[in-house]
Amino acid sequence: MPLPPGPLLPTPMHYFYRWEREKAQAPFLYQPYGRKWHIRTWAQAGKEARQIASALQALGVERGSLVGLISKNCSHWILADLAIQMVGAVSVPFYANIAPADLALIIEKSGITHLFVGKLDPGYWAKAREAIPSSVQLIRFPDYPASDQIREGLAWEALLEAHPPLQEAYEPKEEDLWTILYTSGTTGTPKGVMLSYRCPAALFRHEATYREIGIFDLSEPRFFSYLPLNHIAERMAIELACFYLGGTIAFAESLETFARNLQDVQPTFFFAVPRIWQRFRLAVLERFGESRYNRLIRLPLLGPLVKRFIRYKLGLGKVEVALTGAALTPEPVKAWFHELGVFVREVYAMTENCAGCTIMPRNYHKPYTVGKPLTGVRLKIDPETQEILMWADWVMDGYYKEPEKTAEVLRDGWLHTGDMGELDEEGFLRVTGRVSDAFKTAKGMFVVPGPLEEPFSKLPYAEQVCVVGMGQTQPFVLISLSEIGRKESPPTVTEAVAQLIQQVNAQLPPYQRLARAILLSDTWSVENGLLTPTLKVRRRQIEAKYSPLYEKWLSHPETVIWA
Repeated sequence: MPLPPGPLLPTPMHYFYRWEREKAQAPFLYQPYGRKWHIRTWAQAGKEARQIASALQALGVERGSLVGLISKNCSHWILADLAIQMVGAVSVPFYANIAPADLALIIEKSGITHLFVGKLDPGYWAKAREAIPSSVQLIRFPDYPASDQIREGLAWEALLEAHPPLQEAYEPKEEDLWTILYTSGTTGTPKGVMLSYRCPAALFRHEATYREIGIFDLSEPRFFSYLPLNHIAERMAIELACFYLGGTIAFAESLETFARNLQDVQPTFFFAVPRIWQRFRLAVLERFGESRYNRLIRLPLLGPLVKRFIRYKLGLGKVEVALTGAALTPEPVKAWFHELGVFVREVYAMTENCAGCTIMPRNYHKPYTVGKPLTGVRLKIDPETQEILMWADWVMDGYYKEPEKTAEVLRDGWLHTGDMGELDEEGFLRVTGRVSDAFKTAKGMFVVPGPLEEPFSKLPYAEQVCVVGMGQTQPFVLISLSEIGRKESPPTVTEAVAQLIQQVNAQLPPYQRLARAILLSDTWSVENGLLTPTLKVRRRQIEAKYSPLYEKWLSHPETVIWA
């Protein structure tokens, strides 16, 4: 769509106020309740958010106050976020399934005074409630089907009845603090990334000028929100993109209704992590059978119709911009979607740079890379550590109340990403791992190898051990067999490794559980470059050597594989 007439306004809230006036009766939020959709117009959403903003002021929330938000994606999440911004406060949203201990830690670190509590999985609130100090004022959303029925705190509906809409809503300045987003903490203690309004304003002005993502070229800005809204990617690509464009946001009611809700919406923009794309592909192949599917889509007349039907059934029939991130999506999966007619493009970014770093150029694909830097982004690779260093106008202000950690990542004008990578001769970036050795699976979750490797390194059958799985569905362990392991009978080694995997996995959350153990007769040595001089595993070299076999191993039916 063309840019709206007039000068580009400074912040997303200025655009919200604009559409509240100019598109008052146009649909804005679509919330599913079973087979029905509850629709809020821009004017209705604005009025409700302004009433809650009045309530916040009456409760003592001021400009600069920190207000928490814990809920799965829903209309009230957006309304609460709007209300927080309308009084000039700062939103501090949390994952809706955050561990209670982590929730307690982050509430203490952030010092929030008020907390919106909303759509949560049944049974979660009973555990999470104990983590919240009694001094924090709770405001609960209206009940959602199949969610926790929360009764503590002030009721949203009661606040609407008691407070008129706020007339003089705050108009933020670019230097004002917009939000604090706490990192997942899988590589350490969660850190609160401070993003001022400058960050999204600069990034969207960039996109409006250069059109590298394609958001401003959507024929109709129709968004579907299902990834956590406290994550920077969903916040920028869905919530704020809708604010800037004056489009619509629809939500998924539950995991069970996800497919139906997506099919109803048929968004024009869709962002997914690798696991989602993999599930879509698997669902189609399970229904048709791979050989039958390949035969059908290649028929001269029927093939295009079959592709169009599948795109519609997946809910991707109208998609114009399709992005993938959080980890690298396997090339066969991307190639499958490209052939289907959904051009999935890699993006690479992080909370600290407000989700703006690299993207695969439009109508182009370079395998095993995450595209090129956005115009205005500068990248360089540290020659000693191969860490990716980044500069842009929209980099964070720092970590909240943690100047030492801020100084660790913002040095000499560069954001130190913690990721390792390579820039090729054409300027495409390839992400090769984490400086800290942690890696993300296809689900976008960090896995720290060291603790998982320790039990296996004690096996007499193992000489060297390396947990891998970056970009894969689950991590797994590579074991270079010792002399004892090579001489022992395979059934004995297999049984010992299988039992150890079971013991280790029993102590782990699902995303960290080891899917396979690969027993290798290869020797890892200093001479062949797989070990350092101090006999530590060179993870990058291990990945380079064995990564072509990952998908084959993960599809193998046995847990312990002799390779």
